[in-house]
Amino acid sequence: MNSRQPIPVVVLTGFLGSGKTTVLNHLLANRGGTRIGVVVNDFGSIEIDAMSVAGQVGDSMVSLGGGCLCCAVDGSELDAYLEKLAAPVHRIDVIVIEASGLAEPQEMVKMLMANENPAIRYGGMVQVVDAAEFDATRAGHPEADRHLAVADLVVLNKTDRVDAAERARIEGVLGTLCGPGIPVVGADHGRIDPELLFDRRPWTETRGQLSFEDLLAEAAHQADEAADAGRDHGHDHSHDHERCGHLHAAYESVEFVSEQALHPRRFLDFLDRRPAGLYRIKGFVRFGVPGHEERYEVHAVGRFLRFAPGPWGRGEARLTQLVLIGSGTDGPALLRELEACREPAPRQVPPESMWGVLRYVDRPADTPDTPDAPATPAED
Repeated sequence: MNSRQPIPVVVLTGFLGSGKTTVLNHLLANRGGTRIGVVVNDFGSIEIDAMSVAGQVGDSMVSLGGGCLCCAVDGSELDAYLEKLAAPVHRIDVIVIEASGLAEPQEMVKMLMANENPAIRYGGMVQVVDAAEFDATRAGHPEADRHLAVADLVVLNKTDRVDAAERARIEGVLGTLCGPGIPVVGADHGRIDPELLFDRRPWTETRGQLSFEDLLAEAAHQADEAADAGRDHGHDHSHDHERCGHLHAAYESVEFVSEQALHPRRFLDFLDRRPAGLYRIKGFVRFGVPGHEERYEVHAVGRFLRFAPGPWGRGEARLTQLVLIGSGTDGPALLRELEACREPAPRQVPPESMWGVLRYVDRPADTPDTPDAPATPAED
């Protein structure tokens, strides 16, 4: 039996020309040692020469050339591809689906939520928006507003093609079209930090046969050298780091560790109040409530939230360990709020306090069927 955690499946959507493929290529080129499985519609637009050399296409990429993913009959075609990518032999860490520009995001979410393969789990939906063509896209595709309403994270791409006032106007409109608190991440040329969507494993150089990671690392190194050669001595290097894909300076990271358990209701209240600039939360939570002493992995992308219970490792310290990644957030304030979630006597907390958490577990077992604890996660 495979003891690995389920592989998250992140959906990348957006209308034609918004920059989905550019975002995907950027994620692939800056993934470190993370193995990304990719499902795409518009296969020809992906830069796959390096993949072909490395022999990766057959193992880690599949193509749906016959139409939108949401049009696959009963979802069985997509399910088969996901099953292939999730096979342990491929050692895939995350799967990214680049949807056709005409796909219906809500239907895709339903398909993934209905997938019964225990090796995968839905990991959130990212909507790419073209800042330069924002008004024209809405005029030509009225359904764009509906698509934004179901996104968990919005990437406002091509911000280099609009001035500050226009960008602020677009962000204001997006605030009315997206769900409450949905974060909007600005980007040019599709450059966002991959850590906003998935964990990056450290890249390690291999020996012998040239691997995909080697090719990408060599290309990135050459790009950095070329960029360095073209810079003036008095130039501001912070912007160069962003253009070369090193986006760590654009985001703040806050870490929280607690030996005490967290109260489930207070922690959920914190998650409900999280600011729009808090793009991602990852880590493990200890609740310690009777009947729920296991470790709960938490994964949040934008407003998307899932918990995955699992056993503590042998000899593993039973701690809550969280990493919060965002931009423009108040780190000390976030830590104070998390400190207020501590619970010194978790064994005295009633088990029904966990119902809110169980709403966000993909397949909760023996969950009471009550309005506060539905048997299946909400799909809104």
